[in-house]
Amino acid sequence: MTRFLTTAAALCLSAGTAFAAAHAPAPAIEGSDQDVSAGTVAASMVVAPQNGWLVVHRTDADMKPGVVVAHAPLRMGENTDVAAILTDEVKPGEMLMLMVHGEDGGMAKGQFEYTLGAKEDGPIKVDGNLVMTVITAQ
Repeated sequence: MTRFLTTAAALCLSAGTAFAAAHAPAPAIEGSDQDVSAGTVAASMVVAPQNGWLVVHRTDADMKPGVVVAHAPLRMGENTDVAAILTDEVKPGEMLMLMVHGEDGGMAKGQFEYTLGAKEDGPIKVDGNLVMTVITAQ
């Protein structure tokens, strides 16, 4: 009887996880060129499939994510006007990649632990593509 209950509980948990994944909001991000002289950069809208992070990477014409220069927490679902405080100087004309990252792996929930190339709190992908947009600092 105990084995049956354990198996039933595992099936319910698995079905609940599958249901949640199937009904998670589709990740998306929107942002536009903006003045960063006040030391912040913002995404006008971010849809996160789970609690996670708006992460701002340096980038260039190659459109590859570079060093992280800012991050801000996200709630699961739609987040509007998400501002991240810059941790590095960004000059007008520089390109920035605004990207959705998850809150997976790492040692602590609620602490941004990603470093370039790491798996902890890493980027969310849809069909193998990063969920991101590129803006230019003004």
